[in-house]
Amino acid sequence: MHVIAIDQGTTSTRAIVFDSHANPLASAQIELPQHYPQSGWVEHDPEDIWRDTLATVQRAIASAGLTAADIAAIGITNQRETSVIWDRQTGRPLHKAIVWQDRRGEPLCETLRDAGHEPMIRQRTGLLLDPYFSASKLAWLLRHVPEARALANAGRLAMGTIDSFLLWRLTGGQVHATDATNASRTMLFDIHRQRWCPDLCALFDIPIDALPQVHDSAGLFGHADAELFGAAIPIAGVAGDQQAALVGQGCLAPGHAKATYGTGCFTLVNTGARALQSSNRLLTTIAYRLKGEPVYALEGSIFVAGAAIKWLRDGLGIITHASQTNDMATAVESNGGMYLVPAFVGLGAPHWRADVRALITGMTLGTSAAHVARAALESIAYQTHDLLAAMHMDGAELTRLKVDGGMAANDWFCGFLASILQNEVVRPAMLESTARGAALLAGHGIGLWPDMAAVGESQASAQHFRSTMDAPERQQLLAGWQSALQQALMRPSAHQ
Repeated sequence: MHVIAIDQGTTSTRAIVFDSHANPLASAQIELPQHYPQSGWVEHDPEDIWRDTLATVQRAIASAGLTAADIAAIGITNQRETSVIWDRQTGRPLHKAIVWQDRRGEPLCETLRDAGHEPMIRQRTGLLLDPYFSASKLAWLLRHVPEARALANAGRLAMGTIDSFLLWRLTGGQVHATDATNASRTMLFDIHRQRWCPDLCALFDIPIDALPQVHDSAGLFGHADAELFGAAIPIAGVAGDQQAALVGQGCLAPGHAKATYGTGCFTLVNTGARALQSSNRLLTTIAYRLKGEPVYALEGSIFVAGAAIKWLRDGLGIITHASQTNDMATAVESNGGMYLVPAFVGLGAPHWRADVRALITGMTLGTSAAHVARAALESIAYQTHDLLAAMHMDGAELTRLKVDGGMAANDWFCGFLASILQNEVVRPAMLESTARGAALLAGHGIGLWPDMAAVGESQASAQHFRSTMDAPERQQLLAGWQSALQQALMRPSAHQ
């Protein structure tokens, strides 16, 4: 039996076929065009996403030498918060999808913040009042797309995140649904009562009837229309990308955490049945929901991770490929007292300072390109340390950290991260954990993998990194980082 995962991301759409042991067999990927109609606005064409989804699924199945009849289930994972509205009767999108990076909802968020609504929003949703989340995007679409409100009044409007749009199209308009993880990122979902919140929908002037039904992350959502792929395939698993990565990494017990190192870094720690309210501006979110029972997570994001390595390549020209940083970091005995605070676009959790800019300290005439590369790698480990420390202060007990994403391929970085965290760092054989998580949920949803934890731990070739640093050296490094960080935080912002 095989499972196929649709991984609809911000920059591409992929499909990966997994075998009965959750190992990848074949894949297909198509880059997704980005649209920037004006400063701060980011859009995707839903029809591009739909066309690419069909194409990648068909190509992946063919590449695996299979037919649709060999596919037991489909899992979907998606870029979170990106929002789309469409006509239930025709299936036609009314506007381009507004991407999670888009900031056009800021004026509405400011109005609601000034009116004192943020504490209520934070208590019910676990989220900060920010245009990052879906509510202000959907509100903007309702206000600015001429036919949207009329269709809503006629009961013909459907709205949701990308997973719900794909479910609608895949099932031929038979299913308007989402899962609890995606719902928890809209800022309209009460994560404690597990339902759309009428008060929040009223606050954003969003018709609750236009929103999708909220299902568990694993279970039968519906069937893909047989005309699409040649057979009616059950759709049995859905989760937002970061939550899918948590599942794909097998982080199914409280204290298990994952960090995905891409352009930035998203870190989630499983908190079990406890929805911890953060005092450090972290997000409380749903990790996954099975049989009606939610499992929660604390989430924090670092703005610059792999982007710092890209800067070494494209900005400074001291590397031509990211893999070179591994050898450069080992070529020098230490960082030579040099620290990089990579606040190129501000600092994310737990600082949340958009006005801070990047800073390099401690350079001497002996500073080399290798020192700069090492400082860039170290800075990502230090930021991870600060993020996990904030999670600990909020009551999350970290027992181990699993890593994925492009930077996780760097051995030196993983070893240094384990030393700075004083915690075991585990790197799976398959770094693309997001698609694997969607596949695991889908397989679980049809009973193929009743014990997801056992399948999640089945990657025998995972590598384990443990601390090799003594306490005085670690303390000295962290003290140097904190000194550099404070200098960056105290500098006047660029617009002052």
